[in-house]
This record gives sequence, C-alpha cells and structure tokens, in this order.
Amino acid sequence: MSKKRKSKPKAGLLGVGLDNQDGHKRITTGEQFAIVGGSEETHGRMTETVIKTFEELKNRGKQLHEVEHGELADILHRSNPQ
Repeated sequence: MSKKRKSKPKAGLLGVGLDNQDGHKRITTGEQFAIVGGSEETHGRMTETVIKTFEELKNRGKQLHEVEHGELADILHRSNPQ
C-alpha cells in the first residue's frame, strides 16, 4: 500500500513590470514570490512592496495561502511605497 502525502497549500505572488526601456533583464525571486521586468525604479518598488507584504503577514501570524484575496489586496495596497 502506498501512503499519500498531504501536500502543503501553495501560494505565490508574481510581479511583472512592463516599463523597462533600458534593456536590462531584472529578476528577483523568493520562496513565495517572483518579480520580473520593469525599470530599475519599478522593479525596486515592487520588491519593496513584496517584502513589506510578507512582513505584515508575519505580524498578523498568517501565511500567504491563509489570507483572503481582499485582505491580501489591502495589505499590498498599504505596502506600496508610493
């Protein structure tokens, strides 16, 4: 008999910057996120937003897969350093 393993819930964030005109290929990855493209400024802003988002999730005692879409949208909006 084979034992079935319980798989952990999976979730991730993907940020895509479309304003790159300098020819650089920017990619930043983490355990639960990937950020690709964008100008240096945009890529940096997306990276900062994702880091702040995961910090806020940690402060709330939650994992990404446990957060409702609306709550995540709110956290992302508040984490955006504009």
